[in-house]
Amino acid sequence: MGGRYPHMLLILILLHGANAAIDEAPVEKWLTLDGRPPLVTARGGFSGLFPEASKFAYEFAMTASLPGVCLQCDLQLSSDSVGFCRSGLTLDKSTLIAEVYPKKDKTYRVGTDDVHGWFAVDFTSDELINNVTVIQTIFSRPSTFDAMMGMYTLDDVAGLRPEQIWINVEFHGFYKDHNLDIEDYLLKLPKDYPIAYISSPDIAFLKSVGGKLKGRAKLILRCLQDNVTEPSIRKSYGDILKDLKSVKDFASGILVARSHIWPVNNNLYLLPSTSLVKDAHALGLEVHVGGFSNDILTSYNYSYDPAQEYLQFIDNHDFNVDGVMTDFPPTASGVVACLAHNERNDLASTANAERPLIITHNGASGVYAGCTDLAYQQAVKDGADIIDCSVRMSKDGVAFCMGSADLIASTTAATTFMTKVVTVSEIQNKSGIFSFDLSWSEIQTLKPELGGPFAQAGLKRNPAAKNAGKFFTLPEFLDFAKTSNVSGILIEIEDAPFLATRGLGLVDAVSGALVNASYDKESKQQVFIESDDSAVLSAFKKFPTFKRVLTVSTIISDASKPAVDDIKKFADVVMVTRGALVKVNGFFLTGFTNLVENLHAANLTVHVGVLRNEFTNFGFDYFADPMIEIATYSAALVVDGLVTEFPHTATTYFRSPCSDPTKNLTYTIMAASPGALVSMVSPGALPPAFPPAPVLEPADVLDPPLPPVSLSSPPEAAPKVADSSSSPPSSSAGNCFLVAAGIAALLYSSFH
Repeated sequence: MGGRYPHMLLILILLHGANAAIDEAPVEKWLTLDGRPPLVTARGGFSGLFPEASKFAYEFAMTASLPGVCLQCDLQLSSDSVGFCRSGLTLDKSTLIAEVYPKKDKTYRVGTDDVHGWFAVDFTSDELINNVTVIQTIFSRPSTFDAMMGMYTLDDVAGLRPEQIWINVEFHGFYKDHNLDIEDYLLKLPKDYPIAYISSPDIAFLKSVGGKLKGRAKLILRCLQDNVTEPSIRKSYGDILKDLKSVKDFASGILVARSHIWPVNNNLYLLPSTSLVKDAHALGLEVHVGGFSNDILTSYNYSYDPAQEYLQFIDNHDFNVDGVMTDFPPTASGVVACLAHNERNDLASTANAERPLIITHNGASGVYAGCTDLAYQQAVKDGADIIDCSVRMSKDGVAFCMGSADLIASTTAATTFMTKVVTVSEIQNKSGIFSFDLSWSEIQTLKPELGGPFAQAGLKRNPAAKNAGKFFTLPEFLDFAKTSNVSGILIEIEDAPFLATRGLGLVDAVSGALVNASYDKESKQQVFIESDDSAVLSAFKKFPTFKRVLTVSTIISDASKPAVDDIKKFADVVMVTRGALVKVNGFFLTGFTNLVENLHAANLTVHVGVLRNEFTNFGFDYFADPMIEIATYSAALVVDGLVTEFPHTATTYFRSPCSDPTKNLTYTIMAASPGALVSMVSPGALPPAFPPAPVLEPADVLDPPLPPVSLSSPPEAAPKVADSSSSPPSSSAGNCFLVAAGIAALLYSSFH
């Protein structure tokens, strides 16, 4: 399958920006000032992927976003009055100018501060254009495009022929002090330049330029932090926003931070919205909001899904902002074109009939602690098709749902039962506190523990509910599922051979519970039995309506025909890791494997997981957007099931008309295109490619018969307390990208 994706920029452009005739369908009226869809403004182009205000950043913003995307330029002037696009007053943080001109740094007085660095006013345009290259300034974003492109002028941006350009003027007074006039520069721009917006935090500048431009562009007051003083009228921006009538005298609108509209408390949870948008609209002022980015933590209410934050601003049924300024314009475009006004849509009627099943991983474990009543209730509320229970056994034979036999990571066991720490090599290669060493009454004294695979990188999950919820026994889970509107359940069975040696019959416990709940007789809900053990799956042949799922937790590149033939003898479905479906080099996708195609040819269905929302979870081709990954598995690889810890993100995507590739839309959320980005990287910028992952063989899938259930002596307790900070062993759920932000180290565990 990978051979159909040439390594060229054109493919990515075609996939991410599909311009075609729009379907004629009724559209809910927007609550913007003019009733039109909110404007998507690309800050410095697609600066979430490429160095901001670079050639690639602007080109990609145009080709991968909605038609009409507005390209933003933070305007700076060289010593010979040529306009460049670059944020910040100094150039040394976003370019390599210090390496080219090491002795041309200066210190200037800017307002009340002394600022040291390299300034555009000290260089001619030729010096900047011919010698200075740009770099990425944010650690979690690709550095592989650094030093590839020179500084981009406003003329260069206009030469791309965008429909709209937004010019931001930040340091008008500084340039006047150096005998450079930004007003004069703007007035001399060619009349055919599509300058639609000019913003500035300087009211005097806006008033002055507004009288000379005579309506050629909308003037926008950029409001800084509330406690910052505006330089000309000497009032704080907080006070200015309380007097919007005065803004109406010289501007068409305001550009504010997200917190001016949806503030958050100190714990990063949303507070009630302010009245700013309604107040501004009542006066005829537009409201644009800046600071949107896929790779920052904003509020836990959004569960790391950037689309949910955009929807909070543009589709909340009370007000809509008039525009969003973002580092990731494709995501904003997808929200405006595909996701807004869809929450009332029925998942079954609006989505592609061939869409994959949405299967939970320990319930909605991205929101609540896994395998708790709250996680399952959230999953049902979010619209999951299949809810899952990984069955564990207590010492006294109670079957219950828990993500791991080791209770340290998912419960508070480490604070209560440290004397129970042992090493069980049959389960994992480190010490733990195991469910089969505790009675059910002891387990019931524990509280859930909501962690998350990226907590050490600062990305916690819903900390206000860290210990909320209670655990389900298997019968309680089945009773809950029966009263829910899910279409099926998935029961995962692990460690059955080992538990048999401890006198615990896991297979019999699961079979008995399903029979007692009449799942052997009813067809209303589909039953999936999942295991990495062929003998376990074979034991469920006696239930012909059950679907048996083989878990392949290692990363593979394909499956041999003999292995596939053997799988078909005991399984209907194969559950694989994400890394088994894509080829990766240096956080870039280089191709798809043929695994799905080959398993489908053998009449086996394919589930993939585990999907997570955190931006550290993705290769760069997914644009830090979980919906692009979902679209990739659904539309490009055509898997049959998505195993996710955030089912709401998947259902939001599949409620959208953009999830149906047969629809003819002006813009749609499209799959990633392996090879398109990596083809743009300079030779030698990437590490050597890893060798191909192994091919699945019969020895990898066939297991010995299950041993009889018999009691043996438990292992001796470990003499030394284990490090409770250690994370549980990785399974298929643990294969994921981790590009840590800030001071966290880059870890590469997803695909190799």
